[in-house]
Amino acid sequence: MTQAIISPVASTNVTEDQLLWTSADLELLPDNGNRYEIINGELCVTRAPHWKHQTTCGNFYAKIKVWSDQTKLGYAAIGAGVIFGDKDDVIPDVVWVSKEKYEALIDESGHLLGAPDLAIEILSSGKENERRDREVKLKLYSSQGVLEYWIADWRAKQIQVYRRENGILKLTMTLFVSDTLTSPLLPEFSCPLAQIFE
Repeated sequence: MTQAIISPVASTNVTEDQLLWTSADLELLPDNGNRYEIINGELCVTRAPHWKHQTTCGNFYAKIKVWSDQTKLGYAAIGAGVIFGDKDDVIPDVVWVSKEKYEALIDESGHLLGAPDLAIEILSSGKENERRDREVKLKLYSSQGVLEYWIADWRAKQIQVYRRENGILKLTMTLFVSDTLTSPLLPEFSCPLAQIFE
């Protein structure tokens, strides 16, 4: 995905808050196939992702959805809007929310108004895209209370697993295509990564 960061037009008599993008600004942007996210008041625009990015998303979603349907413990979604506040409005590639949290978080528009239990991002090409997922979103998800964050690299066929420890997300493991992914967040969930990166 190619990304651009767009700053609002500045005039001479505006405050710093007026220069930041907000969730309300997203309503004014064209529905042209681009993905718009706001992180710390900055607008990030990405184009449609690579085919393998999308198949990796779909594979994660399918595995977690099957597990969720069997256990009735929560809900999975692809590309769900997550609004942490007026200046942080993102679209993780895949999310999972426990049944207990879902009703409290979902709004009338179908967005989550708070942290999902699990957020998954699939890396897109480009240094800015990688930095956004590995650093900026990691900090955002950590500060907002996401319990687990998985960063998948379909090119290298590996996944970094971050889990909440002492109030922050910490890298707990890096798994490779020959490994099997499990999570204490998802009891009895077990997925060979070869099935994710096929």
